[in-house]
Amino acid sequence: MIDKSTASMMEVLSKIPNGSTIMIGGFGTAGQPAELIDGLIELGIKDLVIVNNNAGNGDYGLAKLLKSGAVRKIICSFPRQSDSYIFDDLYRSGKIELELVPQGNLACRIQAAGMGLGPIYTPTGFGTLLAEGKPTLNYEGKDFVLENPIKADFALIKAYQGDRWGNLIYRKAARNFGPIMAMAADCTIAQVSEIVELGSLDPEHIVTPGIFVKHVVAVTPAQ
Repeated sequence: MIDKSTASMMEVLSKIPNGSTIMIGGFGTAGQPAELIDGLIELGIKDLVIVNNNAGNGDYGLAKLLKSGAVRKIICSFPRQSDSYIFDDLYRSGKIELELVPQGNLACRIQAAGMGLGPIYTPTGFGTLLAEGKPTLNYEGKDFVLENPIKADFALIKAYQGDRWGNLIYRKAARNFGPIMAMAADCTIAQVSEIVELGSLDPEHIVTPGIFVKHVVAVTPAQ
């Protein structure tokens, strides 16, 4: 019997070794798996490469992970906003490496990995510092730059509901990067608000099929 649900979040997270590349879902705090992130911090996992849309907000979730010293590099599109003071301090003091990726390129590079594609050509970034040293191509009169897929050892994502097979549905904007990250990681761990009975999810509403999910953990968000 296939059963990907687990009652022990920490047991699942303990399988993540130091030095892992981890995709973390979320657009800012929307859809961010904060409880899974807190678990990483509690376990003291270090030397991580994190892929996320931004570099944390305030002292919450991803920002807290950066503050713990667990992250050596972050790959993201928006490292700075009004409340990104933790990332700012780490970057200015040389304690974290940044790979800046335009948001469309970030999504496409993750999708390429999830679909088993090789490098992709994109017009975004051509002629800028982001394209230095990368192959380029002129196609039908338009210039493109070659970008590599982004894949990860693990993806930590947040969904609304899941079943024991790992099928997931999302709630509104919390969907964001989760579905493509689940496809691009060797092991996807999904935190959900509720694990429902098999067959309870409308197949037309399932966004992430269970084939892309290794573990489903029911989490009650901290108040």
